[in-house]
Amino acid sequence: MSYKNTFLICTRDVDKEGGFLAQPGATTFLKVPLENKVYSSAHAMPKDRWKKAVIAAADGDEDEITGLTGNILFFVHGYNNDIESVLWRTRTLQASLAAQRWKGLVVGFDWPSDNTTLNYLEDRYDASQVAQRLVEDALQIVVDAQFPTDPQAHPCTINVHLLGHSTGAYVIMDAFANAAKSGKLFKKPWRIGQVAFIGGDVSSASLSSTSDWAAPMYERIFRLTNYSNRFDKVLGISNMKRLGIAPRAGRVGLPIEVFSKAVNVDCSAYFRTKDPKKSTFTGTFNHSWHIGDPEFALDLALTLEGEIDRQEIPTRHNDQGRLTLISGQSRPAYQEGWDEDRRPV
Repeated sequence: MSYKNTFLICTRDVDKEGGFLAQPGATTFLKVPLENKVYSSAHAMPKDRWKKAVIAAADGDEDEITGLTGNILFFVHGYNNDIESVLWRTRTLQASLAAQRWKGLVVGFDWPSDNTTLNYLEDRYDASQVAQRLVEDALQIVVDAQFPTDPQAHPCTINVHLLGHSTGAYVIMDAFANAAKSGKLFKKPWRIGQVAFIGGDVSSASLSSTSDWAAPMYERIFRLTNYSNRFDKVLGISNMKRLGIAPRAGRVGLPIEVFSKAVNVDCSAYFRTKDPKKSTFTGTFNHSWHIGDPEFALDLALTLEGEIDRQEIPTRHNDQGRLTLISGQSRPAYQEGWDEDRRPV
């Protein structure tokens, strides 16, 4: 499976030359050829055409006629991401998941974040402002596919998943909270498949079973997987900005009182074995090592597929329910044949 284009939703403002800025603007739907290392408004296409192309590519082939089934993973980046980084990470996620035999399309959701950590608080504000765009422009695809307005159309079997890195976890949670306030979305029983946070810059407590903020998300999803790493120095700095009173989920993991749909995978021991000089990544390694890491990609691929229970995914060590990421694992040898169905002759 290979793609000729990278698909993104961009909520950045546009300058006079058609380049994207680090401020919120109108939503632009992009289809970027692989030979391009950056994107601009020159890669924009009409929303309806873009949506058809994305749904078509979700089954593993860029065919605007046959696309009726498949998987879409919306990747929501964090703060301190410029255009080159967003494009690289979206493409690297696509390539690493495909290498682990995941069949689906990764779509980047690009919100305005500057390329300097000094803009952290401003980026946090922008993230809240664009969360509604994630609802209207990404989650709406799920609703349209599951509940077509055309009575002659057949519902598409599209599985939509969300991956939030750093502040991207904040954007995702705020998007679900906003969706709960939207009458046309709230009244329909749409569902999201898997949600995963990597280096999640939200408080651990915000993901508890009693959290009002998390409740709308838990109501609409099948599973939340939080990947934590106690060596994440960036989240330690984020915690200090809040006077140390709100430990981040991407650093310390999930709280004790957690919803049954949520599971934590502790990556700390695995991360200790990682040599940055032998790794593929962009950004700060301790906070961004996941994207480009083949072991993580396999765990994420198996998570997105949902065919194996969270407690039995082979890339995890299970110590009485405490899950840790481990290396050197592979898919079960006979997994491809498990769906085989026979009848007596």
